[in-house]
Amino acid sequence: MSCKIDYQAPAELLAGRVILVTGAGEGIGRAAAKCYARHGATVILLGRTTAKLETVYDEIEAEGGPQPAIFPLNFEGATLKDYQDMAATLGKEFACLDGILHNAGLLGRITPFEQYDPALWEQVMQVNINGPVWMTQALLPLLKASAAASVIFTSSSVGRKGRAFWGAYAVSKFATEGVVQVLADELESLSSVRVNSLNPGATRTRMRQAAFPGEDPATLRSAEEIMPTYLWLMGDDSQGHTGERFDAQPARN
Repeated sequence: MSCKIDYQAPAELLAGRVILVTGAGEGIGRAAAKCYARHGATVILLGRTTAKLETVYDEIEAEGGPQPAIFPLNFEGATLKDYQDMAATLGKEFACLDGILHNAGLLGRITPFEQYDPALWEQVMQVNINGPVWMTQALLPLLKASAAASVIFTSSSVGRKGRAFWGAYAVSKFATEGVVQVLADELESLSSVRVNSLNPGATRTRMRQAAFPGEDPATLRSAEEIMPTYLWLMGDDSQGHTGERFDAQPARN
């Protein structure tokens, strides 16, 4: 669906909410975590590099946001027990979980399928789809305990229409779209949890630079500029929308 680029979020849109952001140490995850905190959320910062998470933590506190939490985790090596332990830990600390932004991702290589390394393929799948799936499964009881939880899975244009050379990344995003549809259909009649996919579009991030090294970053929107859609999907104004696909900015010509 079309982006909510002009959405004007109320200042206290997420007041009292507890929201988990994966890949929160940099790029879109960092921008989203800080944005959610500015709108009142207690943000759980998840990522693989503790030092980066600590920097975001300090930035949120410096801006006067609610005290965030840090949860270091690397999807590449995480096990089912890690996700179950995570759920137990968060359950002791918080009564419920009001939202998850699945933002962490691995690009892999832009290369012909014929030459794709199987080990790298498995690594991309582990980070982009397997980890988020099993983490969401473990956290479902906490999400169901919320009055209106929102789960956002990060998609991509190459996960909606296949494109040559995008290999495991594209396939993982097609799988992401499938998980969103299946999970949303299951939960719609059982809980108030809504599940949607969001394509951030061409954004000035380290992953985008790796995928398009010849592109001028100045021609791209910053992560902060695409936050209106992230706020809309996480807040109450998007209630009633589940199992849908959204874009955070208009498509580039």
